[in-house]
Amino acid sequence: MPTQPPVRIGARGSKLSLAQAGIMQRRIAAALGADPADAERVAPLTIITTSGDRIQDRRLLEVGGKGLFTKEIEEALLEGRIDCAIHSLKDMPAIVPDGLCIAAIPEREDVRDAFISTRAGSIDELDAGLVIGTASLRRQAQTLYRRPDLRIAMLRGNVDTRLAKLAAGDADAILLAMAGLNRLGLGHLPRSLIDPLECPPAPGQGALAIETREADRDAPWLVALRDPATSVAVAAERGAMAALEGSCRTPIGAYARLEGGRLKLVVEALSPDGRLRFRHQGDAELSAAADPHEAARDLGLALGHAVREEAGDAIILSD
Repeated sequence: MPTQPPVRIGARGSKLSLAQAGIMQRRIAAALGADPADAERVAPLTIITTSGDRIQDRRLLEVGGKGLFTKEIEEALLEGRIDCAIHSLKDMPAIVPDGLCIAAIPEREDVRDAFISTRAGSIDELDAGLVIGTASLRRQAQTLYRRPDLRIAMLRGNVDTRLAKLAAGDADAILLAMAGLNRLGLGHLPRSLIDPLECPPAPGQGALAIETREADRDAPWLVALRDPATSVAVAAERGAMAALEGSCRTPIGAYARLEGGRLKLVVEALSPDGRLRFRHQGDAELSAAADPHEAARDLGLALGHAVREEAGDAIILSD
């Protein structure tokens, strides 16, 4: 019987990316039937610096969008230098390059945004005129929709950098993904969490994606890592993102959850200044669907198109 060759994992070099890759490295080793102590041998990590990591002084929308966090890693996949890549699904563009696929999505972490501040316990408690730091156009728009009297400061960098900027007084509060904080062992820091129905997170937030070459899509070790409930939920959210041509230039949120055999989805898009919000909700029965993932994506596409038709150009950041 042929021996399974090592599965070479590509990941960004940030502390969060390495934490996420380490979690999946151990799970991949287990799926390959190896002892966790042998994880580095059977699933070695390759660190790849992306354009998104190198550019830290501007919003991604100014320099090419969220694909800057995946481009170099996907090139390594296509060239055969690595066998899979571990991404935060929310960082992945709606379209995956030809020859590649999202082969597995494990169980999702917390989907919510976290509020961290030394000045208040929640966004609602912040005094008028105080500053929230974020590089996310969605978080900016959702914050200004709720609190137009607050100010937004562009705050890029990894989690440690943003926490340091908060401590230095560059902002009075920051918003970060709770999933990332949990994976870094920093889940104790938030003062409060944002309701995902009131302010839907980025499509796919909290989920990790294992990207591979198309030919490897159904390898047994990948099949073992798939979580069906997470997969259908993010299929709906990414369907909405595709319909809205979601990018870093478009403030959109989507949140799907399963309740029994029904998938419920809320999709919203906002004007970048937070003055306008366009929101649609719907659900689909998946228990009888021939292909639950296709039914989930169709729901996302339908709601995303409804939002887009209503919003028009109001949701696109102008140059």
